[in-house]
Amino acid sequence: MISKVSTLALATIVGMTLCMPTNAMMRHYSATIKQSNWSLVKNTPTACVLEHQIPRFGKVNFSSVANKNTNLDFALDMLQKPAQRTEVELRSMPPQWKTGQGSRHITNLEYFREFDGEVLNKHAWIMLNELEKGMQPTFYYQDWYNDADSVSVSVSSVNFAPQHVQFMDCVSQLLRYSFDDIAFTTLNYLKNSNTLDRRSRNKLKMIQDYLKYEPEMELILVDSYTDSYGGREKNKQLSKQRANDMKKTLQDAGIAGDKIVVNGFGEKRHIAPNVKIQGRDSNRRVVITMNRGY
Repeated sequence: MISKVSTLALATIVGMTLCMPTNAMMRHYSATIKQSNWSLVKNTPTACVLEHQIPRFGKVNFSSVANKNTNLDFALDMLQKPAQRTEVELRSMPPQWKTGQGSRHITNLEYFREFDGEVLNKHAWIMLNELEKGMQPTFYYQDWYNDADSVSVSVSSVNFAPQHVQFMDCVSQLLRYSFDDIAFTTLNYLKNSNTLDRRSRNKLKMIQDYLKYEPEMELILVDSYTDSYGGREKNKQLSKQRANDMKKTLQDAGIAGDKIVVNGFGEKRHIAPNVKIQGRDSNRRVVITMNRGY
């Protein structure tokens, strides 16, 4: 009689065999127990990145970024990029010391030529959960240069638990808005004042909070405008003053001054008629446009 453990082991072997072409030789990449190491390489309110090295293959990472929606991506950063479009199976496999435990199909993927592999959202969360259970998410695909060979790449769960706790703590503290939410922002001023209205003060606070942790901007444009009341030259100078004040605010948030370009356009380029109060309120504005360059 075949024992339950033997049955599970047989199912695991069959599952692995189905992933490989007939008569294929398998090249396997994974970190050994001594090599396996996980590192939280980024831990800020704008991004969390948990990284793992796979000898001779490259590295992998889980990442989550500031956003109104909880998100998770997994990336395979390969030393040798795919030479062609490749079909891949992702399975959850037991480590060698859990041979009695069965495997689980997670999803089918595609690698694209010269691109790293990715697993997004739902299936990335499944991978994270399988690692938490001590399993090894493993990628199976045919070699790009030799039809007789296949490749497996395993993500080790050894030493995963402590860094996983820190990673999830980081994810729980991410800002609830993304860079795209602040990359193009219009702020408005109170009448006859250099003071922003309440909505704009809140929006500026969001920008400042984000830039404290992501200061490496390629370029920030600050364009300032006024309504048409108060005299053309006076308005031109007022718009320049507001633009320079905003530049200082962004510098205080950590942005290098040479990355910030300011313009004061005065009462040019109105976006609403100046006849009504609402129109003048809209025209008294500073527009901030940010480019990260990556």
